[in-house]
Amino acid sequence: MLFDSTLRKELARGFGATLVVILTIVITMMLIRTLGMAAKGAVAPADVVLLMGYTVLAHLPTILALSLFISIVVTLGRMYRDSEMAIWFASGLGLVRFVRPVLRMAWPVLLVVALLVLLVWPWGNRSSAELRDRYEQRSDLSRVTPGVFQTSRDGNRVFFIDKASDEAMNARGVFVLANSDHAESLTSARGGHIAVIGDERFLVLEKGQRAQIDASSGERTLSSFQRYQILADDRSVRRASARAPRTMATLDLMVEPNARNQAELAWRFGLLLGAVNLLLLGVGLAAINPRRASNWNLLFALLGFVVYYNLINLSQAWVTNGRLALGPALALVHGGAFVLALSLIWWRDHGTVLRLWPRGVTA
Repeated sequence: MLFDSTLRKELARGFGATLVVILTIVITMMLIRTLGMAAKGAVAPADVVLLMGYTVLAHLPTILALSLFISIVVTLGRMYRDSEMAIWFASGLGLVRFVRPVLRMAWPVLLVVALLVLLVWPWGNRSSAELRDRYEQRSDLSRVTPGVFQTSRDGNRVFFIDKASDEAMNARGVFVLANSDHAESLTSARGGHIAVIGDERFLVLEKGQRAQIDASSGERTLSSFQRYQILADDRSVRRASARAPRTMATLDLMVEPNARNQAELAWRFGLLLGAVNLLLLGVGLAAINPRRASNWNLLFALLGFVVYYNLINLSQAWVTNGRLALGPALALVHGGAFVLALSLIWWRDHGTVLRLWPRGVTA
């Protein structure tokens, strides 16, 4: 039908343009944020592009849902403004008739959102966490660039190496300045390497000397050594078997139905149900008065989007705290949004007066 095909083409064009704009903004923001993390030493500079890709994949379901929502509001709003909607309404088509072509255009995007939320989201979070953990668990010596002073994570030690050897975690010409509440020490050695003893890492220095100044008495001590160990990282190597719920597969969350896993399921299913409800809300919120010079429907629609997604996060917190179970939380938030969307569409079609009798019949 001409009505369906025309509306789907308009919506598809609007969705494509909106997606490009939003995706460009998000990628730029993620790039700036990831570069800032790399500058602070939170991630490896070589992993910036990879980590940014994982982050964009994690936000892609929300981006797609928002793009669909904006395209519906903008496209139908333009039709109201150009009096096209008045023509369709005069032809006998109600606002409910617009739901079918909207769903026909949006179902492939909703399928992609479902795959991203249920499959790609945990994989991307797991990969991002592995990148961060791998970099965080590197030794302080392995972070040092030859010829550059590097401060340890706790800020109590300063490392410097003249040059690194070809073997990993080995260095030559090592300089370590350590500060504590009781003493300050300066250690230099011809070479050094990292050794893992138990769950702790030690910087093993060979053939060097150590000068120490006692903070309270001012006594100076100078000693030479053939082999000397310094605790390079006071944090244990992470070997925890427990995984964060956001990194677990959806089926694993269903198999282990504790409060945290149920909350993660509420968030994942909430994103998918929210994307569907936003389609209906967009149809109802797109109505504008073409006689007014300015219309605020897009602003109100974006405000509704923000409120809705905050409610999704709030429902996740409710399930985590045990206030609501998974089913009631989904029914309360998304069932309420579904009823609100249908009521808004009905109100746009029938006005504010509830007719208990057909037209022309009097009580």
